[in-house]
Amino acid sequence: MGKLQSKFRKRSELYRASQGVKGDNTYDSQILQYEPAHHGSINTVTLLSPDLCVSGGSDQAVVVYDWKQGRVCQSFQGHNREVTKVLCYPGSTWIFSASRDKTVLMWDLNQGDEPIQEFCGHELVVNGIAISPDGRKLCTGSRDNWMCLWDIESAKCEHRHNISRNLVTHVCWVPDSFSVVQTSEDKTIRVWDSRTWQVTNTFPAKQNIQTHCDVSPNGHYLVSSSNGFGGQGCEATLWDLRQPGCKVVEYRGHLQTTACCIFLPVFPGGSGQIATSSHDSSMKIWDQNTAVCLGTLSLDGAGPLVSLAPNDSTSLLCASFNAGLQHIQVDHGSLQAQGCGAGSGGAGSLDMRVVARF
Repeated sequence: MGKLQSKFRKRSELYRASQGVKGDNTYDSQILQYEPAHHGSINTVTLLSPDLCVSGGSDQAVVVYDWKQGRVCQSFQGHNREVTKVLCYPGSTWIFSASRDKTVLMWDLNQGDEPIQEFCGHELVVNGIAISPDGRKLCTGSRDNWMCLWDIESAKCEHRHNISRNLVTHVCWVPDSFSVVQTSEDKTIRVWDSRTWQVTNTFPAKQNIQTHCDVSPNGHYLVSSSNGFGGQGCEATLWDLRQPGCKVVEYRGHLQTTACCIFLPVFPGGSGQIATSSHDSSMKIWDQNTAVCLGTLSLDGAGPLVSLAPNDSTSLLCASFNAGLQHIQVDHGSLQAQGCGAGSGGAGSLDMRVVARF
């Protein structure tokens, strides 16, 4: 661990030494350059606590990072291929990581460097992981067409279900329910009942691969994102889970695949908002109900922006292929002054900027 941190520290010093060189990003001269969390591209990021994030990437590491202090707290080495997804159980020190090595590993920040549980059984890359609200069950989904339900304590697979062409891209557990939602490369969204492990609803197929999904905290809405190119098929879609298959609005504006879509914590006095990130190196925030784009942040040179993790209504983390993790600050002041309307030309009036990179 000491050698690893030393490497990160040296890289950090090089980053800081070059801070005076003006980059393509307007804010580069003002961005804090912390020690990098990973070597190579980052595929996924989530929050463990208000101060700690967890990320995974092509270097096969699962990294716990103090993003406010700019330092690595722990680096878990257990996968032998790149990490695709990480997930934390709220209020605990549990961390789950999925990988192209076909496994899911469970870690505990307070129990050393070794995984405390291993979930094996998939035949291809695992792209989706979700934990039941009571913390007893783990759902996994893979490109092998299998959706699996595991007992976390014993690591035994309790249910397995294979659906032809169901190449799973992401999985979400609906809060305070027995329902699990998953997106797929077959362009379909499915809802599962965790008690019977049967599909209870299938949404109307979209025209493009569904890349990601998120469920609102109240469990009423689902947002999914699509792949695409040249502005076609790159949207995110809001669905009403209380009326299965009911499409509410679409969020259109990205030029390439929309890789991630999330519900943001509601700003005091504000309305619901959706954040999306794309392979076009941009992140957008939308009014949830009207689909108006409230703001766009372009990170030239960062490559695909593939994962978002909100801390609160004013800050979130973004994982990129080429530029590490980005701490993005959101200023709602101008939006409030304009009565929550869009700025000129529909470009939006939220002020978003990168304040730190690691």
